[in-house]
Amino acid sequence: MKIVVAGAGVQGRMIVSRLNETPGVSEVISADYNFEAARYLAESLDKVTAVQVNAKNTEEIVDISKGADLLVNALPPDFNIGLMEAALQGNMHYQDLASGPVPGFDFVSCVKNQLELNQKFKDSGLTALINTGVAPGMVSVVARTAADKLDRCERISILIYEAVETRKYVPFWWSPETALKDMAAKPIVFEDGEYHLKEPFSDPLVIDFKGMGPRRIVNHQHEEVVTFPMFIPGLKYVNLKYGGPSTELAEKLYKIGLLDAEPVEINGCSLAPIDMVCKVMPQAPNLPNEIADALSEGFVVDEGAMLIRVEGLKDGKPVCIDNYINGPGLTECYEKYGFTHEAFTTGQSAFLFTKLFVVQKIDSTGVFPPEALGREAREYYLREAAQIGLTVDEVVESGMH
Repeated sequence: MKIVVAGAGVQGRMIVSRLNETPGVSEVISADYNFEAARYLAESLDKVTAVQVNAKNTEEIVDISKGADLLVNALPPDFNIGLMEAALQGNMHYQDLASGPVPGFDFVSCVKNQLELNQKFKDSGLTALINTGVAPGMVSVVARTAADKLDRCERISILIYEAVETRKYVPFWWSPETALKDMAAKPIVFEDGEYHLKEPFSDPLVIDFKGMGPRRIVNHQHEEVVTFPMFIPGLKYVNLKYGGPSTELAEKLYKIGLLDAEPVEINGCSLAPIDMVCKVMPQAPNLPNEIADALSEGFVVDEGAMLIRVEGLKDGKPVCIDNYINGPGLTECYEKYGFTHEAFTTGQSAFLFTKLFVVQKIDSTGVFPPEALGREAREYYLREAAQIGLTVDEVVESGMH
């Protein structure tokens, strides 16, 4: 199988590296506008060829993808539609990691824009698997697997808390610009059959996470809230809440107006506050020497939890299924792989979805997210995830009142 990976950033590098060692993969094209980034990766991998490409130019993508079976989009979501069109023109399957954020669109529109290409992919006998990181992605597989254990699934809550603070101050362990713009956007909650826009950082909730204790989390925009009601029957409620020091920092910035996107006049200059904040915000460490430097002074705190709570009815009785996703921490990820925990979990999760194409576990065409995968594909995914340390603990409570 010949695979093109568009994007030679952290996630793209991890996907390419794993594909290089995967049986059934004959050739990998690492494509990026930054040719040096792609070339640096390709030099040490025998199946990989580096090419320079302008991913906003559909013709260029089609040209460098000749003979490829799959196009993996490891670029920001605003490239999605153009690369999906390139996949159709080049007769390739398609995969991306997220639907949003895309400037000018809310998350419902981002998802629907992709789903509008469903019939074109079906007519071409092709699959476009969207939203394949860890959240959305692995979270989606876990949620659907739990939902299928119920006679009727009514509620899904994705509850995430992350507190990884080193003494060398790192406010965000992924792109600060992406993080802040995500957090400043109005989150979506699905309730009573409708999508509702909420205020950023709204509806705070204290959750008693297993092994960690009570932690405060707030509404946060995410693709699962949009896609789950479309692909999991019977749902009445879906929400995602997120918390931790990075969220608390963003909430303070938001409340004093520093995450506003509307320009303000300062000494005769027009400047959007959020652009200024993103410009001065310390960047996330990505290269091994940067991660080592962050770790060198030790930790303030290192804890986190990712809980998928699925509620509904089984044999006429109410049932709650709590699923905790476990993964290696920052120090372990750096020592074993040279990546941060954020990069590891997202990149490895994405690779495992790519592997589903390689081992031919996907038997549907069209455009859909991971929760629409068949049972066999989901079971294979979770087995493979467990082998690299991404495991799931399940707690079932029945007959609740």
